[in-house]
Amino acid sequence: MTTLLAISIAMFAGLIMSRLTKLWNLPAVTAYLVAGILIGPFCLGRLGIEGLGFTSMEAVDSMSILSDAALGFIAFAMGNEFRLSALKQTGKQAVIIAVFQALVATVFVDLALFGLHLLMPDKLPLSTVLTMGAIATATAPAATLMVVKQYKADGPLTRMLLPVVALDDMVGLVVFAVSFGIARALESGQVDVFSVIVDPIVEVVASLVLGAVIGFLFHITEQYFYSRSKRMSISVTFILFAVALSQLHFKIGPVSVGFSSLLVCMALGTVFCNMCSFSEELMERVDRWTGPLMVLFFVLSGAGLDFTVFSDWAIVLAGVVYIIFRSLGKISGASVSARFTHCEPTIQKYLGITLLPQAGVSLGMSLTAMSLGGPGVIVRNIALFAVLIYELVGPLLTRIALEKAGEIKEKPMPEREKAKLAENS
Repeated sequence: MTTLLAISIAMFAGLIMSRLTKLWNLPAVTAYLVAGILIGPFCLGRLGIEGLGFTSMEAVDSMSILSDAALGFIAFAMGNEFRLSALKQTGKQAVIIAVFQALVATVFVDLALFGLHLLMPDKLPLSTVLTMGAIATATAPAATLMVVKQYKADGPLTRMLLPVVALDDMVGLVVFAVSFGIARALESGQVDVFSVIVDPIVEVVASLVLGAVIGFLFHITEQYFYSRSKRMSISVTFILFAVALSQLHFKIGPVSVGFSSLLVCMALGTVFCNMCSFSEELMERVDRWTGPLMVLFFVLSGAGLDFTVFSDWAIVLAGVVYIIFRSLGKISGASVSARFTHCEPTIQKYLGITLLPQAGVSLGMSLTAMSLGGPGVIVRNIALFAVLIYELVGPLLTRIALEKAGEIKEKPMPEREKAKLAENS
């Protein structure tokens, strides 16, 4: 009972907060995150009443299956941005921008944190510096996609943003695997070629192949169903199936084979969208079905933000430096590469700002870094601090950038509000 009660309270808190923040024209994502903080272990959860908010981080972690499923649906929707018809126009530009801005962010953070390492080597080991530089590549596709959908943004910037965000995490996984392999070698004193070079390449290729195979099977299967409800149900089935299979991890000789659920579900969505003639209609229907799941995902993300990171001044200092230089790297890297690829002025000016949100992928990377021991704990705390700031500010900055680019049109006023306005005038 307490689990269902916690879920219902989480959804209710998120929806109520979204109505309040609408008064200040804030994105719904921010509202859900704030709601999560309020019902999380550091606010309402302190009362210790099971079901009435989350009383501990363990209670939040117990809902991880919902977050895993939500990320699967988000990645599946991102696959819609890789239609061959659209890639012919923006494909080359998106790849160049995604790779360049991710690498620039890594270099900026590595250099800035290395300078901090020289000042306090005990508080910030070199392995932590390398790992944080790699984590800087990741962007939060969930927050970005939700802002785009909420405001029905459309235009050159939006059409470039979504594939860049999708590719960004692919680049990030490779960079993280290489940097983390070096960091682990520094801690152990042994350089493992397989973990540094082979494993990350295998993970990316294996994830894309697995997603493509599931996408092909999805396309074959859905042809045997004709009603809208059954086609939507089979869509949900295959997405959950992809998320489940992406949890597999095994070894083939010295090679460690793992999968990224984001890449698997993205490849699933890409293959399906390019093979199915009515995929746009089906994806729109799935998107409406997953609305409540997205609310839960962001509320749980807010509840999972750990405020104890503010107790250590070194973590706060490293976090501030990380946020500043990652932001500079993303903005300057996106601007330079957009100019180099002759993108429109709005893309050159505003794309970098829309790439600032950071959440699930970076937290997943930081969780992997915990295997480093002490340096890994520092990585985790800096990442938590950065996510706390980015998730609260990032969606708002994304909305402002899209507005400045002229890609968010004013929403039509509902008939009920029009009637009230007419009565008062």
